Amino acid sequence: MSDRRKRARREEANDRPNVNPRRVAFDAIRAVTADNAYANLVLPRMLAETDNTGRDAGLATELTYGTLRSLGTLEAILAAASGRDVRALQQDLVDALCLGAYQLLYMRIPAHAAVATTVSLVKAAVSPRVSGLANAVLRKVAAKDLDEWAEELATGDRLADLSLRHAHPKWITAEIEAVLGPDELPAALAADNVAPPVHLCAKPGRITKGDLSRESRGGVHGQWSPYAVYLPGGDPGRLKAVATGLAHVQDEGSQLVALALAEAPLEGPDRAWIDLCAGPGGKTGLLGALAAQREAALDAVEIQPHRAELVAKAARGLPVTVHTGDGRTFGEPGAFDRVLVDAPCSGLGALRRRPEARWRKQRSDIDDLAVLQRELLAAGLRLARPGGIVAYVTCSPVIAETEEVVAAVLKAGGAEPVRSEWLASRVPDSARGEASQLWPHRHGTDAMFLALLRKTG
Repeated sequence: MSDRRKRARREEANDRPNVNPRRVAFDAIRAVTADNAYANLVLPRMLAETDNTGRDAGLATELTYGTLRSLGTLEAILAAASGRDVRALQQDLVDALCLGAYQLLYMRIPAHAAVATTVSLVKAAVSPRVSGLANAVLRKVAAKDLDEWAEELATGDRLADLSLRHAHPKWITAEIEAVLGPDELPAALAADNVAPPVHLCAKPGRITKGDLSRESRGGVHGQWSPYAVYLPGGDPGRLKAVATGLAHVQDEGSQLVALALAEAPLEGPDRAWIDLCAGPGGKTGLLGALAAQREAALDAVEIQPHRAELVAKAARGLPVTVHTGDGRTFGEPGAFDRVLVDAPCSGLGALRRRPEARWRKQRSDIDDLAVLQRELLAAGLRLARPGGIVAYVTCSPVIAETEEVVAAVLKAGGAEPVRSEWLASRVPDSARGEASQLWPHRHGTDAMFLALLRKTG
């Protein structure tokens, strides 16, 4: 490389703002806390804009996702260390302190380095006037490890203490225990805090998972889905197979529940399928590829226009017709052989992938969602022909979004539950009564719920 080009690159790098990965993480956290942004959307853009790659990008990602996942616990520890309610402090200072405390309590960064870099960040990004406070508080945080802080802050309330130790709101901890019981609860909470690998889906008939894993240079075959590949790292969008639509990003659990619908035994015609809540299109893409192999056609319904566009992109070249509309009022009764109702839900089954989600949800959100879920499942049964199969799916294990929704719709008549023998035989410990439940700590997937129903009248 010529000296001129080297100088140009150095000058270009010097002109880029905020290239320090800790500053990138801080800016991403601020976007989430101040602007209600989503970390998985803002962080990749910030990394690209600041030219952070490799180890620096990895550090920024760990700092951002880890801090956001642990916010409730970090704020409780900071309150104890500072002797004040952190809500009385300016939010940007709290964000910087959480970033520093995460390094002290969850990472192997030496304490002096974590404190010094955070104090420098406070001086540059918050205010020099509060740098002394930041230094004092973080030094107190560093005096104990996470277990010692958890012991000091323990109240004797089992669920509250588990929630603090594993960084979950208490109400979410209670909802998970209601399904799993107390013995598995700590493992389930811990699994929510482990960053998962990217899961890819090799669209059947378009690319094999062997070819996809070879193209990804280190990707390994998924454990359960015949189309899943685990990506070891990097940007999946840079893979040619993903960029050209031969494969797409999709959690293995999401693949399994879609496949369970496709593999359910069905008597009579099997040509008309529908995905009633299709956005953003992962399950549509997989079902559309299977439909192409079986000479079937898939209708995909999405109420939000911008999400309908994503569905159309995911289904390009497949026998899929995308409709922008409300699944509760779409279509003619009895027109479909297989129906997927992937209902809008709390998303509590994917907390490991959405670091800020647990702190944004409220228990009251569940009640409003359950009404919509019952309406959509009833609409799905209306669209199914007699003998047709309906799959009710949520990315949530919460009883009010799963068992209670199914029970309410079955009580109205016209359908019967069907056990997914395909999923039960492939994935151990996935049965939940007649339904199915996947778990991060058991299966390495998102906590997907599936109930299959057969239309009887």
